[in-house]
Amino acid sequence: MAHSSGGRHPYPRTARLNQVLREIISEQLMRISDVDERIGLLTVTGVDTSADMSQAMVFFDSLSEEASAALEQRRAQIQAAVNAQTRMKRTPKLSFMADPAIAHGAAVEEILRRHSHDDE
Repeated sequence: MAHSSGGRHPYPRTARLNQVLREIISEQLMRISDVDERIGLLTVTGVDTSADMSQAMVFFDSLSEEASAALEQRRAQIQAAVNAQTRMKRTPKLSFMADPAIAHGAAVEEILRRHSHDDE
């Protein structure tokens, strides 16, 4: 039997945590990008925290291999910022990836462009 410690619907708690993590990580990335040019201009598009709050996937508008490597190297620093700014016993382990919704949107736009071009 699964146990939920936040009532019947744990979603609002994870939604709030996702937003807090997004804000903290965005602020931290601005600081890091001043000293690590590999980070560049990354935009955090969202955060998805697991139901048990042990993992959090951080989504970006784009993520080059160079920026991904920089994030992996700076994970402990970002994790420490999350830990310092939240009141959680354990902060979720952060993972980073490009937002698939951005790629899907670009693919749909390309299909529409080709279709529109074919109609002309």
